[in-house]
Amino acid sequence: MGGKNKQRTKGNVRPSSSGRAAELLARERGAVPGFVGFGSSSNDLGYVPAVYGAEEIDNLVDADFRMVLRKLSKRDTITKLKAVQEFGTMCKERESEIVKGVLPYWPRIYCKISMDHDRRVREATEQAFEQLILKVKRNLAPYLKSIMGYWLIAQCDTYSPAASAANVAFQAAFPTSKQPEALAFCKEEILNILQDNLLKETPDTLSDPQSVPEEEREAKYVRVVTCSLLALKKLLTFLPGPEIDTLEENLTQLLSQNKFWKYSKHTTPQIRGALFEAVATFCQHTPELIQTQATRACSAVLLNIDDTDPVVCPALWEAVLYILTNIKDCWQHVNSKKGVMPKLWLLLKEGGRGLATVLHPNLLPFISKLPDEITDPKLEFYNTFFSSVILGLSSERAVSSPSECSAIIFAFMECLRFSLLQNAGAEDEHKKVQQMLISDQLLLLVESALKNPRLQSSPLFYQITDMLVSWEKRVNPSSEGTAEDTFQRLLSDFWDGVTRLCVQQVDRTDAEENALNGVSTLLQVMQSPEGSWKQCKKKAIKIRFAGLEGAEVKDDDDEEDLPTVSKSPSNSTLLVERSDPGSERPHSQNRRLEDLVCELAELNMVYVNEQRSDKHLKFLSVLVSSFPSRRLFQVLLDSDAQNQETGLGETSLQEKTMAANPAVQFLLQKLIIWLKEDQRKDTDFLVNMLYSVLHCCDSNEEKKLILDHISKMDLKWSILLQIIQKACADEAKFEATSDWLKGEVLGEKLVKLAEDLCAIGLNRISTLKSSHSDSWALISLALSQHVQKKTLIGEVYVEKIIEKLHATLLKAKNLSDAGDIEPLVSFICDVASNFFCSVKNCLLLSSAEDLLLTVFQLCAQSQEITHLSDSLLQKLNHACFAGIQSLVGQIGTDFGEGTFLHSSALWVKNQILNSTMGVKSLQVLISSVCSLMENLIRTNPPSSHIMEKFIECLTPNDSEWKMMRQALPPQWLKRPLLNGRLNLNCQYLCMDVWRFRSSVKIPSHLCAAALLGQVILIMLESINEKDKLNLVGAECTVAEVLYSLQWCEEIEILPAVVSELWCQEMNITHERISKESGKLFNVLETLFSRSMQNGSLWTLTLAKYTETKEVSSSDLKKLYETIESFFPLTEQNLCTIQGLSPFLFKEEKELLMNYCTAELLKWEDTDITSIHGGYGYLAVIHCCLKSGATGGQDMLMEVLRTVMEWRNHKEDVFLFNFNLKEVSPSLLVFNVQMIRFICWLIRRSPSFMTDSQWDFILCSMLAWLETVSENTGSYWNPWAQVFACQTCNLVTALSEFFTAPAPDLLEKLPANLMSEWKEFFTEGVHSLLLPLFVKITGEPEQFSETDDPLFPLPVLKAVGDALIYIPVEQLTQNNLQPKFAAGQKTNLPDKLQTLLNTLTPLLLFKARHVQISVYYILHKVMPQLPEFDNENDNTKSDDEEEEEPCLSPPAALMAILGATEELLDNILGSVQVGEFAVVQPLSEEYCCILGYLLTWKLILTFFKASSSHLRVQYSLYLRKTKSLHKLLFHLFRLMPDNPVYPGQTAEPGSKETRTFFTEDLHLSALKTEYLPSEIAHLACSVYYITLKDLPAMVRLWWNGQEKRVFNTVDKFTSKYVSNVLSCQEISSVQTSTQTFENMTVKARSTTREVIATYSVEDIFIELVIQLPQNYPLGSISVESGRRVGVAVQQWRNWMLQLSTYLTHQNGSIMEGLALWKNNVDKRFEGVEDCMICYSVIHGSNYSLPKKACRTCKKKFHSACLYKWFTSSNKSTCPLCRETFF
Repeated sequence: MGGKNKQRTKGNVRPSSSGRAAELLARERGAVPGFVGFGSSSNDLGYVPAVYGAEEIDNLVDADFRMVLRKLSKRDTITKLKAVQEFGTMCKERESEIVKGVLPYWPRIYCKISMDHDRRVREATEQAFEQLILKVKRNLAPYLKSIMGYWLIAQCDTYSPAASAANVAFQAAFPTSKQPEALAFCKEEILNILQDNLLKETPDTLSDPQSVPEEEREAKYVRVVTCSLLALKKLLTFLPGPEIDTLEENLTQLLSQNKFWKYSKHTTPQIRGALFEAVATFCQHTPELIQTQATRACSAVLLNIDDTDPVVCPALWEAVLYILTNIKDCWQHVNSKKGVMPKLWLLLKEGGRGLATVLHPNLLPFISKLPDEITDPKLEFYNTFFSSVILGLSSERAVSSPSECSAIIFAFMECLRFSLLQNAGAEDEHKKVQQMLISDQLLLLVESALKNPRLQSSPLFYQITDMLVSWEKRVNPSSEGTAEDTFQRLLSDFWDGVTRLCVQQVDRTDAEENALNGVSTLLQVMQSPEGSWKQCKKKAIKIRFAGLEGAEVKDDDDEEDLPTVSKSPSNSTLLVERSDPGSERPHSQNRRLEDLVCELAELNMVYVNEQRSDKHLKFLSVLVSSFPSRRLFQVLLDSDAQNQETGLGETSLQEKTMAANPAVQFLLQKLIIWLKEDQRKDTDFLVNMLYSVLHCCDSNEEKKLILDHISKMDLKWSILLQIIQKACADEAKFEATSDWLKGEVLGEKLVKLAEDLCAIGLNRISTLKSSHSDSWALISLALSQHVQKKTLIGEVYVEKIIEKLHATLLKAKNLSDAGDIEPLVSFICDVASNFFCSVKNCLLLSSAEDLLLTVFQLCAQSQEITHLSDSLLQKLNHACFAGIQSLVGQIGTDFGEGTFLHSSALWVKNQILNSTMGVKSLQVLISSVCSLMENLIRTNPPSSHIMEKFIECLTPNDSEWKMMRQALPPQWLKRPLLNGRLNLNCQYLCMDVWRFRSSVKIPSHLCAAALLGQVILIMLESINEKDKLNLVGAECTVAEVLYSLQWCEEIEILPAVVSELWCQEMNITHERISKESGKLFNVLETLFSRSMQNGSLWTLTLAKYTETKEVSSSDLKKLYETIESFFPLTEQNLCTIQGLSPFLFKEEKELLMNYCTAELLKWEDTDITSIHGGYGYLAVIHCCLKSGATGGQDMLMEVLRTVMEWRNHKEDVFLFNFNLKEVSPSLLVFNVQMIRFICWLIRRSPSFMTDSQWDFILCSMLAWLETVSENTGSYWNPWAQVFACQTCNLVTALSEFFTAPAPDLLEKLPANLMSEWKEFFTEGVHSLLLPLFVKITGEPEQFSETDDPLFPLPVLKAVGDALIYIPVEQLTQNNLQPKFAAGQKTNLPDKLQTLLNTLTPLLLFKARHVQISVYYILHKVMPQLPEFDNENDNTKSDDEEEEEPCLSPPAALMAILGATEELLDNILGSVQVGEFAVVQPLSEEYCCILGYLLTWKLILTFFKASSSHLRVQYSLYLRKTKSLHKLLFHLFRLMPDNPVYPGQTAEPGSKETRTFFTEDLHLSALKTEYLPSEIAHLACSVYYITLKDLPAMVRLWWNGQEKRVFNTVDKFTSKYVSNVLSCQEISSVQTSTQTFENMTVKARSTTREVIATYSVEDIFIELVIQLPQNYPLGSISVESGRRVGVAVQQWRNWMLQLSTYLTHQNGSIMEGLALWKNNVDKRFEGVEDCMICYSVIHGSNYSLPKKACRTCKKKFHSACLYKWFTSSNKSTCPLCRETFF
């Protein structure tokens, strides 16, 4: 209905909808007085109420219900489904009175849709019906008769969910007890409907042939017939007997119809199955009725006995059994010999055709009901029957399916036992049947099974054994009955036959292994079937057949032997009542079985002795193991060897008794000989025979004597291993061998074995692993196995073996080429691991602790030292873990000297102190120690006192800590010196020290700190009762850990892998250490005392701890009490003050400043460059000011005046024109301190300084800067770097101050100060800084690379920061060395070109701050450059013709692009457009990408500053070189998928999320917090500027991309950029100060529109410019507004021109409008359009028509003519077609 893709009538814009049509009908009030609905069924027209009828009854139906009922009559399935669901919902939600109004109209609709073809509709109908029932309840009664027939059919629906829903509805309507009554009430109506469906309906009457496809009609017919038959069955089942009798006439009429019985031949299996179910029900509930139709019933059922459809078969056989039971003369109506039995035989021969589990359980009741006329002659019948069943075992399905095979066997045995019972008489005929069944059937099946492994694993042997037990009971004289002789004969025949079969299989040289296995399996099952009896036993229902002929046994025995029919779908089971499995078996059966075993064993022994047959020997082993007896061993002995000596020595009565034991004689004469055979690999079955021998011994002493004798013999170790393994696996066997296992003979033998194995392994015999694996397994088993909580062998022997293993492992550890002894170490690991895991309290043995220590040492060293493979190391770790687990789990663990814990702690400490470790070695060691600690913690309760002792033993003493601190490299000094956190004037370190690069070895202090830090953290975080811990010296240990952490933080040469190890892998951080240790230890006091004693790094550690722990000022004051404790000043005190100054009370800092100022004024009596002189006091004042102390202005001015006095009286301490190589550190740091103080004054108190003070500062600054610029050779020295950096910082402070001073501050400054700065000092400063910057970056002879430790990166950074303030004039008039490139086209002056050629290469410098400084410097000159190209462009002749003139942006910048594009292709080439490439900050790739993007920002700045006609030429050049295309590809690899600005918090009610496009990018060399996202933000910034300034080029690139890239770019731009750019574009229009004559421009931000209104004289034009959603990628639409006085064609031309300008010009909307207005103005001024492009101003290069034709005088644009000539291949005028000159 209403297909979506069909062609509709013009104007019909909505698809058809039956629901909407119904709604439309409802809205037409009064238009339709009533509507009668007709269904497709002709039975009941029914009445559907009108929408708004006049009839009174219609008012009872709610309008919504009327609408739904209308929809239910539609043909469309979806409409019906939705309507039914809506109907159910409404029934559930509406009031019951409203719902009752629907009842009169529901039966007709239900009867129709409950039979719907769509199963979803049927299911939904029943669910809705349930809701209706729950709502109306008893009110449904009047309508039951019209509904019940279809309702019952629905309950038998072939779609289970629909049937289930109908049953649920039925149960909701009627309780279980009332359901028969309800059906009886409607029985006639139900039966009428069912009769109609079964006898009258056809596919064409059930469905409309014109509208329903044939396939669908046929399917519905099949379903209706099937459901009707099942409903008939259900009706008969539910109805009481009297009610069925009332329907006899109707049922007789139904059964008399041929059409009913023809369903048995129907092609559809569902109908056939339903019919047979109905027939079975008729037999069950109306046997007299079915008797009247016996001919039809018997033919329909019995003649179809071979129907093997899975749907039909169960119902068919149920019907067969009921027919046989209820119709006594059933065989008179069919020909059994031709029509039934041949089909059954074929079916059985084919194994039931895959349905054995369904069919075969019915065979027993089937044959039990066969009359004599069918079974005679019985011999032939039974022979055919059982032969067919046996053949069925060979069918394909029976072979592949164990369940099918089992079902056939169960059926065979059940029927066999039943047949023997039926023919248990003594007559000749019965004897022939018995003989045939035993000989020709049962024994034949047994013979087949003996050769077939599949049948051996089936229940056959168990079933046979059960049958024999039953027969033995019947033979028992105590049993009642007269069939004793018969069963005795049956037993005799069976045992004779079985014996013959077994002998036949064994007495062959070429005996098959399968056959021998079959014989042994049969004998074992017969000997002890109890174990598998439960597996074969199934739930069974006993069926007793009345009047069984030949069943002579009565009462209990009768029930015991009657066959049973299982109702399980899988198989049937013959249940035989048996004695308890533990009771004795019948004696005669035991005797016969034992005779058979002895006969087979004797026969078997002949083949073993004469032909050495392994197959027979294994078979003999099974016999001996299963039937151990002295009689059997007597049979096995050779007749001529009866009196041979035993070899045990007959010295006692016991040994004489043993010698007389045939089992012992067999052992010594036969078994030992077989065990000694070297070529024999499989000895497991021989060991089983040995245990059978032991079973026949009387006492454990005899067994021990035998086993000792075997142990002393030279047998293979694998045999001993198997003996012990079997003893451990079986309690009885262990009991038999326990004395031998604990004995001396075995113990000494195992000790000797361990010694030999270790010796072989140390001698590096390569065959160790393959040839001695059994030996090692034996050692491992002997050590590890515990039985009844005792060691397997004697404890003294266990200790001896462990001692041997430990000594061997020690020797192996000390061998250099350990690779050769890996097999030995591997075996020892396996043994040790098993020993530690299995033996409780094993580490109470001292030798076991020594072994564990050695294993731990191997685990705690890296593979570089031990040379062990990964697999072996894994084994060692497992063994070590097992040992430690066992150690912590045993009672009485101690930490005495010599114990494992004590020894391991000393060894670890020694490793740290005396060896240099790499990262890998340290990781391994820490991992091992931590694992040990965690195991100690996991003990319950935790062994805190042991851990305390372990950590104390692990911790170095004070002298050892000091020695390790002194060994730390001193390069850590550089960083705190440069950033001013430390003031040190110690002696210079030589250049080689600073040139030192990182080492792969980690200093021992770091190793110790890492280990102890991890250990202490594990302990503190794991133990709850921390108050009970008592770690001696823990404060010092924690302080040393913090010291190491601080050293790692300060050092710049530390490998990254070390910091990763500390911070990421081990998570040892200041925060974690401070948090955990601060709860328990007073670390602060320790750090303070260390800082006061030593200063330097201890001070930094103290400051970091104070900051991390957030120590209060009051807590700090408790440490120093008064500030006087810091004086007299020493280097250590000064460092401590400097470190703690940010955390002191403000009053304390004020006191310090006052004290130092007072001391500073006494400078005449002191050395002002010393710590206790001017330098020290000035340093204290500065650090207090820096940390927030205010300090009075008078005091600050006094200090400044004092500094000026130093300048006047001690000028030699000021580094003016000094050679820094000859200057002492004290003098350098003294000048640095003065500069720092002056910088602080300039930034905080510039208004109070006088003219002379400013002169002093400016002149000193310039003099210091000259010294800096003249001493670049000293920059390797950190002290010289500090001086240079602070001088540049002073320049930066002054530049910041003079660049933008506050207006109120200007009034307070000296009058000429600003002019002096700008006219004199600025030029002097930057004339030194710019060459210095170039000099440092261009000295490859002094510094090889930027990563050279000597390279002065801090100085370069400080110089770059100062150069940011350089005026443009000094850049254009610079004093740099001229630098030009050959072949470089340029219009720039020499100085500007030199500047570009010098600085642009530095955009790729491998230092981020240099790149940023160069960018800011070049950014100042970019706007100045286009004017030089403009001047050159104006000098070009108008007659110069070019296709499209292009001009390159500055060549120096384009050279950088050329150099980086290939690099970026290599870096980002593998990343697809749209994927985000993560760049490691500050890597080489990072610098390359940063330089590339900064270069583009400069080019875009240059482009923005150029005029419109130059932009055209620049953009054409970029398009030709494809540089912009490459940029855009790279940008979409560098911009993140979600460019959200980092660090923002989700504020409720906040506006849009901040992104990289909404936030401006502020590049700063100082701020690095957003470094990971800097490249991404920069890429977004470049993309934004590119879209803004080059929209046409981006649009051109975008339109040329493949679909994936096209969509990616469009989606990203629309989502993140377009809105921002549109808003800015609209805002720029609104805030623009640009005015146009005769034109006004307005903008509407909400609609993204710009309205341009142009008016001149009588002409009025209004144009509306609409920005697209993906602006600027999409085209800008220009729409028509109002127009007055303009022709339509001209109007269209102008709209097209504006659209062209906006699409193709690289600029803003205002610039496009300006071009368009200029074009229109020219038109009004009389300038004619170019007749090629119909525009005055060219769309891309904005030129006027200048090229005129000499014939027609029309003018054209040069670019248009060029395109015309090249595209047409002619040189004629486009207008007059004359030759164009």
